Amino acid sequence: MSKSRRTKPEKPGVEKQSEYYRLKTQAVEDLVSANEENSPQVSEEELRAYRSGPKMKVADWVKMLFIKAWFAGAVCFFFIWGLGGLLGSELDMLFVTGMALGIVTDLLTNPVLRFFEKTPGENARWMMVTRKGTSGLFLNVLYGYLVLILVYLLYNGINIAASRLIETADGVVLGVGPIFFGLFCLGFDLLLLQVKRFITSRPKGWK
Repeated sequence: MSKSRRTKPEKPGVEKQSEYYRLKTQAVEDLVSANEENSPQVSEEELRAYRSGPKMKVADWVKMLFIKAWFAGAVCFFFIWGLGGLLGSELDMLFVTGMALGIVTDLLTNPVLRFFEKTPGENARWMMVTRKGTSGLFLNVLYGYLVLILVYLLYNGINIAASRLIETADGVVLGVGPIFFGLFCLGFDLLLLQVKRFITSRPKGWK
């Protein structure tokens, strides 16, 4: 009596593997063909959950203030301190420093502010000049001279007032340094930005 031939049972994982590869192929095709029109909308809360970063969160406005003050202080360090003994007069120092302040604002400060934007144009409110290119550079240099003149007048006012109270021989109580220079530039920059917002937000019929 011959033994009955037993049919081998189908491997249980074959069907699952076939379905897995089918889904994987479909996922690759969906990824390749994805664009803004066929992509699903994702909420901002879900995006924040997947963003990597330090556990200690720093407010965006603190970052903006620090960046602007730091670059202004760097201008003082490299140009006022670095070239103080090379330039012949105070007027030459003001001319070089004002130009450097405008160039650094256009080529370094504003690009860094744009780098921290979550949406395009979000940090434009922190910039006096939002234009790019040659025209933006020219306007930033003019703005740099304006901020520098205000800082220069502030230093003079502080030293004149302090020297009258303390009666120092040389009349210099507060010297120019990167920290105070950066903070003074930041203060006048914020003040001028506030003036800009006030002017641009006026109603059309307002006089």
